[in-house]
Amino acid sequence: MRIGIHTGYWSAGPPPGIADAIVAADRLGIDSVWTAEAYGSDAFTPLAWWGSRTSSIRLGTAVAQMSARTPTATAMAALTLDHLSGGRAVLGLGASGPQVVEGWYGQPYPRPLARTREYVDIVREVLARERPVTYDGAFYQLPRTGEGTTGLGKALRSTVHPLRADLPIHLAAEGPKNVALAAEIADGWLPLFYSPRMDAQFRALLDEGFARRSAERSPVDRFEVSATVPVVVHDDVEQAADQVRPFIALYVGGMGAKGANFHRDALDRLGYADACDEIQAHYLAGRKADAAAAVPTALVEDIALVGPADKIGRDVQAWRDTAVTTLLVQGDATAVRTLAGALAG
Repeated sequence: MRIGIHTGYWSAGPPPGIADAIVAADRLGIDSVWTAEAYGSDAFTPLAWWGSRTSSIRLGTAVAQMSARTPTATAMAALTLDHLSGGRAVLGLGASGPQVVEGWYGQPYPRPLARTREYVDIVREVLARERPVTYDGAFYQLPRTGEGTTGLGKALRSTVHPLRADLPIHLAAEGPKNVALAAEIADGWLPLFYSPRMDAQFRALLDEGFARRSAERSPVDRFEVSATVPVVVHDDVEQAADQVRPFIALYVGGMGAKGANFHRDALDRLGYADACDEIQAHYLAGRKADAAAAVPTALVEDIALVGPADKIGRDVQAWRDTAVTTLLVQGDATAVRTLAGALAG
C-alpha cells in the first residue's frame, strides 16, 4: 500500500508550508501529491508550481472538475503537465454537483455519468493523437456544427505529441453506478469516504465495472484505488476527531443541496443517515459549530485515522486488506510520517 498527500481545497490562500512539505515528501519517496478545485484555486497550476521543485513524486488532480473545461482543454492541460514533469501526471476527473456546475460554471448538470463517458472518450482521443479529433455525442460534438455556428469548424489534432498516450485517468466517484463506471472506463478510482468495513460492497461495484471493461484499457491488476483519508495524530482520540468533524460536516451540510448531496448519500450508505439528518439541519441553518459537534466519533473513525500513533498503527491494518492501493493523507507532516512508519512495520 502506497502513501500520497492530498493538499485539499485552498481556503483564503495557499495551504501554509505545503511547498516545503511536498519537497520533503518527494525526498521520502512518497508516491503522489494531489490537488483539488471547487470555486477558488484550480487543480493544475499548483501541481506545475509545486511539482517543479520535485523529481519523482506523481502529480495528480483530485479532482479536475469536468464542467470547468472542455474535454480538449483538459487534455491539453494534462499532456502539458505530463511533459513538464517528465511523465508524472495523473488526471483525476470528477463531475462535481449541481450547485457548483450550474451555479459557478453555468453548465447543465443532468446525466453526469453519460457526460463523463463522453468526456473521457474525447480526452483519450486527444492523447492517442492518431487522427484529428471528431466526436458526435449527446453532450459534445467536434467539430461543432449546426445552428449558432459559423460552419467553419475543423477537426484538429494536437500540435504537441503527448509524452504518454496512456496517461492515467482516474475518476472520483461515490454513487454505485459511478464507481462501476470508473472500473469500466478509467485507470483508477478516487473515493472520498472509503470505509474498510464497506470493502466487500466496493469490490462488488468495481467487479461490475471490470466485467464491462474493454480489452484496450489497462489491465485490471493495474487499476488503482486512491482513497482520501484524514489522519490526525493526537494523544486524545476525541480531540483528534474534533479536527476531522468540520470536514465531514462541510460535505454533509454544505457541499450539496438538501435531497441532492452525493457526499451525504455515501455516508448514509455507511449507516449514518440519522446523524446526517442532524448535521445537515444544523449546517443549513448556519450553525456550523453545532453541525460539526453532531458528527459521531464512530463516523470519524470509519473514514479517517485519528488518535495516538500506536492506535493509528493498529487501525491502519484494517486498510491493508481492502481494494485501496494508495492512502491519500489529509494531514500534517507528523501524520504522513506516522502512517509511513505504520505501513512499513
